[in-house]
Amino acid sequence: MIINNKYHLSYCTNIHPGENWQQTWESLKKYLPRIKAEVAAGVPFGVGLRLSNIASEELQEGDRLQKLNDWLEENQMYVFTMNGFPYGNFHNERVKDQVHAPDWTTTDRLTYTKRLFDQLAFLVPRGISGGISTSPISYKHWHKTESALEEAFLTGAKNMAQVALHLYEIEKNTGKHLHLDIEPEPDGMLENSDEVLHFFETYLLPQGSTLLMEVLGVDAATARELILKYITVCYDVCHFSLAYEEPEYTLTKFRDAGIKVGKIQVSSALKIVFDEGDTEKVWDSLAQFNEGVYLHQVTQKVDGRVITYNDLPKVLAEKPDADELRAHFHVPIFLEKYDALLSTQDQIIKVVEYLKNNQVSEHIEIETYTWDVLPAGLKTNLTDCIVREIQWLKNKL
Repeated sequence: MIINNKYHLSYCTNIHPGENWQQTWESLKKYLPRIKAEVAAGVPFGVGLRLSNIASEELQEGDRLQKLNDWLEENQMYVFTMNGFPYGNFHNERVKDQVHAPDWTTTDRLTYTKRLFDQLAFLVPRGISGGISTSPISYKHWHKTESALEEAFLTGAKNMAQVALHLYEIEKNTGKHLHLDIEPEPDGMLENSDEVLHFFETYLLPQGSTLLMEVLGVDAATARELILKYITVCYDVCHFSLAYEEPEYTLTKFRDAGIKVGKIQVSSALKIVFDEGDTEKVWDSLAQFNEGVYLHQVTQKVDGRVITYNDLPKVLAEKPDADELRAHFHVPIFLEKYDALLSTQDQIIKVVEYLKNNQVSEHIEIETYTWDVLPAGLKTNLTDCIVREIQWLKNKL
């Protein structure tokens, strides 16, 4: 839905199982009309669509894409953003670090992303920009040496430059502006704002400018401008909270560097605060979130540096001495605290306050994908929870 005539607001359908197109299609028909009726009755409702690679391939068959478009129009819905981060199945089996696979060093990732953009170009209405969020190149721990990391950065930049060229052609042919939104996260090859700026200046802009100058015959300044137009950042509130970066600091830094924010993903992390109370109760509360499907990195700030533990079981086993930890577990955004734990909901509120004077992006997407693996005390009706999240954020905006 459109908020304040400025923002397209929705939730990400990666919440729902979508291993193939049939499963995705059934989920969309089951949930979207019910949610729209509660939060956007009588007005257009934006959709944050997630397609696995298999679902995307199958959507290309026959007239399925046209049928999806017709169904959306009949139900006063429109797609404005997609989640192209998870390539494979995202529910009911172990995902962990494989959420990055295949990464941006592969042609599989490039082919998948270009296909998604072709589908988004078909679905997104005229006059609205469209974006797709994606992995921050790769999973850091897969590349064991500095030279291996260097090669991954270089190859990733070259492949993303190919996407920029593809988006230039889409806009030339359709008049629709689409953008790729790189999503930093803990243990990704891009985790924080400094790493994003370094990647753009050292790898993406040089590689992308060279390609666009060669293919399009434009000068260096125009090539740079086009890369910054088509390759943007997905600002996930949870992920930057885990980097201990304040929203105004990060968003101002991107603006000053000329890097655009294609999408704001509204999500909330767990905040674990130790005071002089019952620390065992805190650890017991945290243990309720130890599950085997997703990676739940935990971060700690020590002497100005952020230390990352690669998964929650490691922290629960070691129980490090800390005043505060933050865990990569997307909890409901309306949740300020649970049991003996807090959330980083305050960071969402700071983003909302910043947006009152700075329209950073047109796209706002709620992304709490962990409903299936939440502790029993937080599990209630899924539709009601999604509606509650949307209404909570809508009221804040």
